[in-house]
Amino acid sequence: MDERDFDAIIVGSGCAGPIAAYELAKAGKSVLVVERGDYAGSKNMTGGRIYTHSLRKVFSDEELLSAPFERKVVHERLAFMAPDANLTVDFESEKMHEVSSDSYTVLRGPFDQWLAEQAEKAGAEYICGITVEELLKDDSGSVIGIKAGEDELTAQVVILCDGVNSLLAEQAVNYKKPAPTQIAVGIKETYALPASVITDRCLVSNDNEGSAMLVAGNVTKGVFGGGFLYTNKESISLGIVASIDAVSKSDYPIYQMLDDFKKHPQIAAWIKDGKLIEYSGHMVPEGGLQIMPPLVGDGVLLAGESAMMCINFGYAVRGMDYAVAAGQMAGQAAAAAIDKGATSAAGLQGYVSALENSFVMKDMKSFAAEPAFLENFDRMFCGYPELARNIFNQMLVIDGAPTKHIKNIAMPEIKKIGYMNILRDMRGALRAL
Repeated sequence: MDERDFDAIIVGSGCAGPIAAYELAKAGKSVLVVERGDYAGSKNMTGGRIYTHSLRKVFSDEELLSAPFERKVVHERLAFMAPDANLTVDFESEKMHEVSSDSYTVLRGPFDQWLAEQAEKAGAEYICGITVEELLKDDSGSVIGIKAGEDELTAQVVILCDGVNSLLAEQAVNYKKPAPTQIAVGIKETYALPASVITDRCLVSNDNEGSAMLVAGNVTKGVFGGGFLYTNKESISLGIVASIDAVSKSDYPIYQMLDDFKKHPQIAAWIKDGKLIEYSGHMVPEGGLQIMPPLVGDGVLLAGESAMMCINFGYAVRGMDYAVAAGQMAGQAAAAAIDKGATSAAGLQGYVSALENSFVMKDMKSFAAEPAFLENFDRMFCGYPELARNIFNQMLVIDGAPTKHIKNIAMPEIKKIGYMNILRDMRGALRAL
């Protein structure tokens, strides 16, 4: 095999990239990570949540002690907002405290930097502030490196982890960008608050615990999407995610949705007296398996959001744990292929096989119908929140009028939506979710 500058080059340093680099470096391979931001995490939307199960397969418990986690999520809140009301389901469980099933809020800037540091400690090299514009290919069409400006660097394997708006996926595996209906846009604001204030508002016992909230209903003005809120140690991250296609057709721009979301009494109480310290935006893949590109090509692998590994379940959003797991499998498969001198698409199939046998592809397949269902589940965004408001207003607001039986409260409200509509929605939800 001809001499190359590196065994592997990785483009992008979010969650998948540094994990792949870490695995390759541990295997004794020469690795270069090229990140277009000024530092790892500088291009990522600050704030989010990671489920640690996939991290624990990469790092030891001792190594994870230095990870810049924010708060352990011990309260799950699912909110259904009408313009003038809110119904929140607040769930907590001892399972959330167990090491095998815990999760934490994170700020992606510090967290991505920590991941990059682990890769560098293992022996990976980093170049930041460079945009990779082109993949180098040999006469047979196999990927053999990258081109950034006038610089060309070669490798046995290139791993693309450059995000949902990958500049290189089409060159790598002839991937065409998905339709606007299958990509969402997210905007987020972060508010600084004292740790003790956040702890009190979360109703938790110490400053290391917190909440995660997902919000459906009027928050996106009747279009496919939702709101979110995560509590960090000394800040709160909140925002809106909505379909690009839906937003483009809506009378409400997404920044107006966010402004109204912040003013809703439920959310305003969380950020009261907070200082806005950051505003950011990001694209989110929401088409699931239907928009996943080929995961391997000759000399190239795709992982994380470059491979569209993200699922919005409606009640939870997953992406980071998929990216970590895929990064680990990509790094291990690339190292094995390099050892065998077989870095063609066939030689890299070990990566695909590993993913197929993991929770990543099992989830992607199990919920393949979910994006289309949620995209057309209009009553979740305008209909059911109002139904809940009307029922609970009559049940819980006492004004001196005669109290009705629950049946006499609920049935007229249900009829407004229609029994068959509700049955169809329930059937669709059971199939998709």
